[in-house]
Amino acid sequence: MKNAVVVGHGMVGHRFVEALRARDEAAEWKVTVLCEEALAAYDRVGLSSYVGAWDHKELALAGNDYPGDTLVEMRTGVRADRIDRDHRTVVTSAGDTVEYDALVLATGSYPFVPPITGHDLPACFVYRTLDDLDKIRARADAAGPGAVGVVVGGGLLGLEAANALKKMGMTPHVIEFAPRLMPLQVDEGGGALLARLVTELGLNVHAGVGTSSISENDSAGLTVELSDGSTIDAALLVFSAGVRPQDRLARESGLEVGERGGIMVDIGCSTSDPAVYAIGECAAVEGRCYGLVAPGYSTAEVVADRLLGGAAQFPGADMSTKLKLMGVDVASFGDAMAATPGALEVVFSDAPKGTYAKLVVTDDAKTLLGGILVGDASAYSLLRPLVGRELPGDPGALISPAAEQVGIGALPDDAEICSCNGVSKGAICSAIADGACDLAAVKSCTTAGTTCGGCLPSIKSLLAASGVVLSKSLCEHFAQSRAELYEIVRATNTRTFSSLIAKYGSGTGCDICKPVVASILASTSSDHILDGEQASLQDTNDHFLANIQKNGTYSVVPRMPGGECTAEQLIVIGEVARDFGLYTKVTGGQRIDMFGARVEQLPAIWKRLVDAGMESGQAYGKSLRTVKSCVGSSWCRYGVQDSVGMAVDLENRYRGLRSPHKIKFGVSGCARECAEARGKDVGIIATEGGWNLYVGGNGGQSPKHAQLLASNLDDATLVSYIDRYLMFYVRTADRLQRTAPWLESLDGGLDHLRAVVCEDSLGIGAELESDMERHVAGYKDEWAGVLEDDEKLGRFVSFVNAPDESDPTIAFDESGARKVPVLMGMPRVGA
Repeated sequence: MKNAVVVGHGMVGHRFVEALRARDEAAEWKVTVLCEEALAAYDRVGLSSYVGAWDHKELALAGNDYPGDTLVEMRTGVRADRIDRDHRTVVTSAGDTVEYDALVLATGSYPFVPPITGHDLPACFVYRTLDDLDKIRARADAAGPGAVGVVVGGGLLGLEAANALKKMGMTPHVIEFAPRLMPLQVDEGGGALLARLVTELGLNVHAGVGTSSISENDSAGLTVELSDGSTIDAALLVFSAGVRPQDRLARESGLEVGERGGIMVDIGCSTSDPAVYAIGECAAVEGRCYGLVAPGYSTAEVVADRLLGGAAQFPGADMSTKLKLMGVDVASFGDAMAATPGALEVVFSDAPKGTYAKLVVTDDAKTLLGGILVGDASAYSLLRPLVGRELPGDPGALISPAAEQVGIGALPDDAEICSCNGVSKGAICSAIADGACDLAAVKSCTTAGTTCGGCLPSIKSLLAASGVVLSKSLCEHFAQSRAELYEIVRATNTRTFSSLIAKYGSGTGCDICKPVVASILASTSSDHILDGEQASLQDTNDHFLANIQKNGTYSVVPRMPGGECTAEQLIVIGEVARDFGLYTKVTGGQRIDMFGARVEQLPAIWKRLVDAGMESGQAYGKSLRTVKSCVGSSWCRYGVQDSVGMAVDLENRYRGLRSPHKIKFGVSGCARECAEARGKDVGIIATEGGWNLYVGGNGGQSPKHAQLLASNLDDATLVSYIDRYLMFYVRTADRLQRTAPWLESLDGGLDHLRAVVCEDSLGIGAELESDMERHVAGYKDEWAGVLEDDEKLGRFVSFVNAPDESDPTIAFDESGARKVPVLMGMPRVGA
């Protein structure tokens, strides 16, 4: 077995390890990874999203610790100090010597700090790693809200850094030596609009000036002197003036480097030593370094192929950029600056709307060379793949308000849709033709859309244009989707299934539409789910307000808000379990489940529990299940907020809320995350400043981490945001769709959800909160509702024609340590 040593574990280094291990079916290579940072690979592109969440795990790349893979040895916090090419070894900062058959340098780049007087003062920082951000945060917190922070550099990373300072509560100033922001990506017109838009969002822009000196002042801060003689007093300064390839190891070991830095490699990513390769930002492929993730991934794939005997070559790089800076869309692609001889520029600027678009075309206006979009980048997915190709129409029409008339169908099959993973339109269309008829299936088959997600609108367009008809019908009886039926019920105040299907459907209904309509009716009123016609719509669990088990018995789960339970209630639970011969189990949601109850026993069990002050835990319904919590600041020495109190309040508020699928909450009292809140549909994590709200997390078959929606919320704002989020989900999700796939399928994804919930972009915030208040005010315990109604009690029998008899097919094996059901035939539940 041969040993590959990887120096550096950023996004590209991780991609290389993944690619090599996925393709090395014969297990030829063992991989040793030397990662100088204490953390394994994380999403450096999304660095600014760390601000507010302050959670390293949120940026961690999937599988970055290679769990269960014995052929990958991961060494974090270990730096490669020296390469001995003669003996093919690497000496580490830990004093170890690691042998290699192939050495892969993935050392990335380092931030350039201009040699300005005072650049090394304690209040000066760089913006490159999570550790850098932690240091900036500590200084910003000490300075207090509104303190001035200066960023030297108005390029892409500089604006990201300024946005991070703004999120920290600072007043950011950006100093850019060039006459405009993002000088490498946008032209004068685009830069002017970008400066106006970010200024309106709270940024102070100083363009066309340099930084002359930095000095400490009497206020324990910095005075930054600019080249025009003006000064800025600031609490801190961040250098973001570009990066340089990290090629120290290569230089010291005698490898060839480029004139402007970078480790020289050929198109196979091999250095001047055939046993050493370089990938990512440190590699100068035929003399040129590429600072984007997509070409870095390409180099990783090339080397993985070469180590396994292939002959892959670097395919060139798409240097296109599409991003959202402080909420402002910016995109640049191809020859954006019209450097091609004879190039023509077509510009469409709408100052009142805040949009700027420019296309660069050949002198005959037939071929697209490049372009710039500021303020609205929706046309990017169509335009970028057309670079170097004949335009499907007049160039002006592609950036005018009528641009949507030109669809993605105009692109040729070899046009690249997903630049991160090199997936063409043809590959996506082939996957669709082979049966991948939704977004998740296309992502799984092709990897398109699995990295930055910028191509998802294009994939959706291809799905829509593919000829595959994706029916929105709930079932054969309703042509409408669940969301449409929900709105019909709300608007018409329909209260029965029979009237709904008579007006808006056909036939008599089925086991799909009946439970869905029952859920909608329950979500839009406070009627008991077994009232009148509703009772006949429920599935078995809702029909008996308990979970049916494999032998036809039921489990009973009383609610324990936030996991709290009094000693008296615990005693009652124990007595009920003993008296009715029930098996007890503490669940993962901090409740006690009692198994083995016969249907005719349920009301008697409920009465004992209700009399003790307990109520239905809704374990049987598509509704709120549990709000899990740690002990928080009440007991824990690490807690910063009362997580138990918040969990109890939230569970009591949302109990009984019927929804498209079950909903689970978690509330953690500090960043140690003992309640595992980020695996829940709603996750709340305490901070010193309030609460961070996470949404769209799911466990189960396809686990998903919840994503940060808002930070440092007070109690009232937190509750209002959860109200809006839950009601928006209840209104718009499909049947049996949990919050994670719902959020993934939502047009605009998390950004759109944040706009709806936090910014009230649709103007329905008050309406959503009112709907939730109606639910809260009308909530009644469903168990108690049965006990108070003789007609409802009449359904809880094993046999309608012999109500006093028990089902003889129900039996248990109690010979072992646990009581377990014995299957004696098909259970005749509710016969």
